[in-house]
Amino acid sequence: MINIAIDGPAGAGKSTIAKMLAKELAYVYVDTGAMYRAIGYYFLKNGVNSDDVETIEKELSNINVSIVYQDGEQQVLLNGENVNGVIRQEEVGKMASATSKYKAVREKLVETQRQIAREQNIIMDGRDIGTVILPDATVKFYLTASVEVRAKRRYDELVAKGEACDLKEIEKDIADRDYQDMNREVSPLKQAKDAVLLDSSYLDIPQVVAEMKKKIMEKLS
Repeated sequence: MINIAIDGPAGAGKSTIAKMLAKELAYVYVDTGAMYRAIGYYFLKNGVNSDDVETIEKELSNINVSIVYQDGEQQVLLNGENVNGVIRQEEVGKMASATSKYKAVREKLVETQRQIAREQNIIMDGRDIGTVILPDATVKFYLTASVEVRAKRRYDELVAKGEACDLKEIEKDIADRDYQDMNREVSPLKQAKDAVLLDSSYLDIPQVVAEMKKKIMEKLS
């Protein structure tokens, strides 16, 4: 099976780019961040504090996260309920980032993600795909962009949806999330030694997709 790993910080465009790349190559796209968001959503909905490790570990036995594909689109199911429509909220993202640092939370999803990769050609994006989940991936990418660029993209996205937001606050949230992701004890965000580094600060989405596709084709030829 051909496995493509895309890692990088929040807001670098991983999901959008991975989806486009998967469509062009006719691979299955696996959004691991959405799986962690589903768990984060469960904790939020059930009033679990992100610092309460004991309760978090206990509640994990009540959580079942699975993936199904409808019309080629990934749908995340939390205990059988499709949660795609709610897991992109800012507070869910913060809870996911705060709780995905725990070993028990990561172990809950790792085997599910590896199983998917064993069964089909996939493109998987997240924070530790090339370093932990799929260390033997066919091609690995580390996609990044400056905090300012990522914050502006998020700001524009929210404004387009008609949501009130503050650019400086978004910048701070992204910088805080970067710090949290890069400094957690379990599976911190870092570039795999054999990953291709791509900075999307001054590249548009089609340019990044074209560059990734070129690297994949070179590897497979």
